[in-house]
Amino acid sequence: MQRVIGILLLSLVLVLAACSQSAAPAAEAPAAEAQATEAPAGEAPAVEEAPVAEGGEVVLPEVNPLEVTGDIISAGSSTVYPLSEAMAERFTDEGYSGNITIDSVGTGGGFERFCVAGESDIANASRPINEKETANCAAINRTPIEFRVGTDALAVVINPANEFLTDVTLEQLAMIFSADATNWSDVDPSWPAEPILRFSPGTDSGTFDYFVEAVMDESFGDEGEAKLLDAANLQLSEDDNVLVQGVEGDVNAIGYFGYAYYEENADRLTILNINGVEAGAENVDNGTYPLARPLFIYSDATVLKEKPQVAAFVNFYLSFVNEEVVDAGYFPASADALNGAKQSLLDAVAQ
Repeated sequence: MQRVIGILLLSLVLVLAACSQSAAPAAEAPAAEAQATEAPAGEAPAVEEAPVAEGGEVVLPEVNPLEVTGDIISAGSSTVYPLSEAMAERFTDEGYSGNITIDSVGTGGGFERFCVAGESDIANASRPINEKETANCAAINRTPIEFRVGTDALAVVINPANEFLTDVTLEQLAMIFSADATNWSDVDPSWPAEPILRFSPGTDSGTFDYFVEAVMDESFGDEGEAKLLDAANLQLSEDDNVLVQGVEGDVNAIGYFGYAYYEENADRLTILNINGVEAGAENVDNGTYPLARPLFIYSDATVLKEKPQVAAFVNFYLSFVNEEVVDAGYFPASADALNGAKQSLLDAVAQ
């Protein structure tokens, strides 16, 4: 019964997206499509009811972007940015007439805008929200709702002219990015006695947080972040393109960022195996690649209800993300994770 109520309420929210503002559709639907969605004057159905489950899959009510108006503000992870941008472009291409703003400010910056300033409708994140950020949300009467949208593999890259490095262990990687090593030979005596030039996402980035947790803390415990930030020849940037250019520019450089940015620049960089495992779809899916991580978007039940266009976009995002996620450079979330995200949306609008 709760699921049925959730479906009906979500349908109502999305219908309100069509009716909440008076605006002409960005484009006319084909004749056959117009006939299928025809409604009495004054009514503009944005959704059609769908079954909750079909073959084990949670199915959300259908969204018609032609019937959705009102602006949407999204900000956060530079890693999630290409995926959210792809979903926004598809939403617009299919008829959405409002404006979607997507800012790449890092996961921490995105949660600050969502939970402190309260100025965004959606937070993009490459890590789960933490306790402090959740408390900040509570202070402005927001309860963040997590929606899993994909999986990323962290790419560790070097200059193509580097001839001594093809594979590193997690322990070696921690040492390479630590203040305990100045030259490559400090990590392995067989490597050159040349300075290590390190390129890392900035401290507001969820990628930085993930690297500290998955790599640095495993070797150095609570000192992991300090070891990285105290390392010589370290350049931090929230712009992954800056990191790409830095690694490309010197034979002794090494950096890390989301797999999508490596794919975009594979002709300019060399990716390293980690613990002998190559980054790629098969090894991410089977869990053997050590540096794979979940990707999320977050919103809030009140935002979803008061801004039906946001509910419509999140619905659309979750319904079609698996058709865009690979082209964006990432890997699909598991069926269970995506079903959980869809159910979270149904539950949010049923509150």
